[in-house]
Amino acid sequence: MLVGYARTSTLEQKAGLEAQRAALEAAHCERVWEEQTSSVGHRTGLSEALSYLREGDVLVVTKLDRLARSVRHLGEIVDHLESKSVGLKVLDLGLDTTNATGKLMLNVLGSVAQFEREMMLERQREGIRKAKAEGKYKGRKPTAQAKAAEVRSLIDEGMPKRSVAHRLGISERSVYRIAGKA
Repeated sequence: MLVGYARTSTLEQKAGLEAQRAALEAAHCERVWEEQTSSVGHRTGLSEALSYLREGDVLVVTKLDRLARSVRHLGEIVDHLESKSVGLKVLDLGLDTTNATGKLMLNVLGSVAQFEREMMLERQREGIRKAKAEGKYKGRKPTAQAKAAEVRSLIDEGMPKRSVAHRLGISERSVYRIAGKA
């Protein structure tokens, strides 16, 4: 069985998710998991897809960076797939780990993808550093602090901090930070 996994980093990337969905359907995936979350956050969809896979199945993704955040993470996923006798296909690379050449190429391309990401992050840091030096970079808008009054109100009503965080779409850490300033 072909099982697809699609991911975008943000909710605004609807077109990217739709394109992945279309590619996975064109590849004849019988089941597809989708999510819109950062690669570094908890990925429920990926966890569910990996749990669903059975011997002989193949996990299909459109791009390598939609699956893993680093070579190490990719290795962990591949090890998990191999322990279940499950293959991996990466559509944009024409990669299929059900053969030896595909496994070799996966390792090489995973390293290249990690290198590209590290270079992009380095350029981003340089750009931010330059913008700060020119007084143009202000950082991101403090979204949790804008909800401070709501946080305090819900806490005063007796709502648990974890529930407050979930309800307002902010981190628990932010809720505790705001509560501590009261």
